[in-house]
Amino acid sequence: MPELPEVETICRDVRRHLVGARIERVRVLKPDVLRGIARQAFERHLTGRRFRSVGRRAKHVVMALDDGRRVVIQPRMTGSLLVAEADGTKDPHVAIQVRLESGKRLLYRDVRRLGAVFLLTPGEWGAYHAGLGPEPLAPTFTRSRLGALLAIGRLAVKKAIMDQRRLAGIGNIYANEALWLARIDPSRPARAIDATETRRLHRAIVDILSRAIASKGTTLRDYRTGLGARGRFQSRLAVYGRRGERCRRCRRRIVLTHAIDGRATYFCPGCQR
Repeated sequence: MPELPEVETICRDVRRHLVGARIERVRVLKPDVLRGIARQAFERHLTGRRFRSVGRRAKHVVMALDDGRRVVIQPRMTGSLLVAEADGTKDPHVAIQVRLESGKRLLYRDVRRLGAVFLLTPGEWGAYHAGLGPEPLAPTFTRSRLGALLAIGRLAVKKAIMDQRRLAGIGNIYANEALWLARIDPSRPARAIDATETRRLHRAIVDILSRAIASKGTTLRDYRTGLGARGRFQSRLAVYGRRGERCRRCRRRIVLTHAIDGRATYFCPGCQR
C-alpha cells in the first residue's frame, strides 16, 4: 500500500491544485525520505518553480516542474500526499511541506517514513521510467501482452503480476483480488496459465483496478486520498483480509498462506484450484 488505485486517486485529487501553481517555499522536515539529493539542494531547486503536470507511473506520483525536472514520490507502505489549507509542520508525520503561491500547502506525510522522494532530471526519469513494466489500464495492455509477460521465467503467477518490471502498479491486495476473480490458484506457475485463463486474468485485473479507483482506493490503516479522506474499496474486498470467512462465490472458507512469496496470500481453495 498504496498501490495503483490509491496513487491514481491521490494524483487526481491534487492535480487541479498543483498544475500551473508556483512554489513559494519548501521545507523538508524529515530528510531521510529524500533519495540522491540533500535537503538544502531539494529545497533550493523547487523554490520558485511551477508545477507543469501531475501524473502517475506504476505506484509513483510524478510531478513535472517547469524546468524539466520531476519530483517522483513512491509512498510505499505508509506515505500519503495531500493538499491542505493550514500549515502542516506541527503534524509529526509530515516529511515535506510545499507552500504554494495560493497559500495552500502540499504535504507529504509518511507515518513510518518508508517512502522515497526523488528529484530527477529528464534523462534520469527516462531511465527510471524504462525500467518499469506496462500500465495495466493502458489501451496497449492487451491479453496477448499479458500472456507474453506470464510466459517468461518460472515465477508463481501471483509473484509475476506483482513484479513491477513486468507489470506496473499491482501490489499484494489487488493481486489477491484479481486472481480470485479470475479463479486462478496464486501458486500456479505463470507460464502454465493457458489462453482462457489469461483472458480471465486480464479482464479481472482491469476490472478490479477500475473499481478500486472508482471507490478512491483501499484504506486498511494509513492510506488517505489527496484530500485527506479514507478510501472505500475495503468493504468490497472479496478475499484480502478475510481469512476464515466464507467465499462469496462458493462458500468455502478463505485460506491465508505466506508460502508463495513471503507475503499474505488469501485465496479460496474451492474456486481457485
